[in-house]
Amino acid sequence: MNPILNDSGTTAWMLTSTALVLLMVPGLALFYGGLVRTKNVLGTMMHSFAAMAIIGVLWAVCGYALSFGKSALGGWIGWDPSLLFLKGIDETIMPAGIPEYVFAMFQGKFAIITPALIAGAFAERVRFRSYCVFITLWCLLVYCPLCHWVWASDGFLFNAGAKGAIDYAGGTVVHISSGISALVAAIYLGSRRGYPALSVHPNNLVLTLLGAGLLWVGWFGFNAGSSIQSGLETARALTVTQVAAASGALMWMLLEAVHHRKATSLGVASGILAGLVAITPAAGVVRVDGAMALGFLASIASYNAILLKSRLGYDDTLDVFGIHGVSGITGALLLTFFIRQSWMVDAAQKTGGPWTLWQQFGIQAAAVGITVAYAALVTLALVFLIDKTLGFRMNEKDERVGMDHSLHREDGYGLLNLQ
Repeated sequence: MNPILNDSGTTAWMLTSTALVLLMVPGLALFYGGLVRTKNVLGTMMHSFAAMAIIGVLWAVCGYALSFGKSALGGWIGWDPSLLFLKGIDETIMPAGIPEYVFAMFQGKFAIITPALIAGAFAERVRFRSYCVFITLWCLLVYCPLCHWVWASDGFLFNAGAKGAIDYAGGTVVHISSGISALVAAIYLGSRRGYPALSVHPNNLVLTLLGAGLLWVGWFGFNAGSSIQSGLETARALTVTQVAAASGALMWMLLEAVHHRKATSLGVASGILAGLVAITPAAGVVRVDGAMALGFLASIASYNAILLKSRLGYDDTLDVFGIHGVSGITGALLLTFFIRQSWMVDAAQKTGGPWTLWQQFGIQAAAVGITVAYAALVTLALVFLIDKTLGFRMNEKDERVGMDHSLHREDGYGLLNLQ
């Protein structure tokens, strides 16, 4: 057997994609940091940067082994001791023509940003050490199993039906899991003191817009990099990502214009994210018109979910569930009705008979349901355990003073106790 040769073009693109996905994490820090009050800006941004440190180490130690090792327990988790500390891939070139180190690092960036997304739901009210313990356990017990189920070649959701659950770049693994976990954590921990009577305004929407822009750029690596090639499929994924983001932003602007007679910068940023999240699971299977439809539909769904939050009274501080959870579910389910015909023909050939959209929709719905149930239950257990042992919420005095000074003895703008 001839050895697999390194493809320098594909490797270069995957290295670029890896860097782009990592860029999304400081982008997320800016996005979230601009939305909170001045006294919490650094503490909020620290949640993203702490994830880069903690999950960055954890992924190399055992996260990759748990996610992409050979299936254990019937495909529910991966395990391969040779992958601990990435020892077994030192000389491995994958069939795609890239060093396995590159693939491992690319996937590791997904593992970093997913728990960082959750932090937006309980921003301004949690202890830093408890958050660090939470994302460590959440990565091991929620992210790694889900990653294995959907993306490992022998994970049980990958092998469902004709071609398995479609999750091209993380609709279920990243966005639904983080969105549902965010909702559970926000409800369990309770609202910020004074919410909703206290008027809470973003400290710096300029940071938020800058963060949204970095997320949009980084998402090209997120989605197009998930092709693990540099060719036609990559171009398709990049194109539909661009179209869905623009469509989501446009629809949110139109919704605000109808309801409020004006478009807002926060609305544009929210629409961008809604469109990007919705196209994430679908980037490899839909055409441009499908991407446009998903961007429009995700913005409508997320916009209304955020309105509903106010009526239900829970405090998802930065609307993690409303955008990531709702748009992720929208994309994962509705992509079924925009799948390109060539995909359906291929699915029929694999099953040896007709393959309908409703059959695929059933698989998508099952994957969404399993993800929601599993992430919700494990997150509830983790939040409860940490709250009863370490204490998850800040005390009233520290919350009033703010995370920056109380937890880090720093101040984002060199000022104290600004609201």
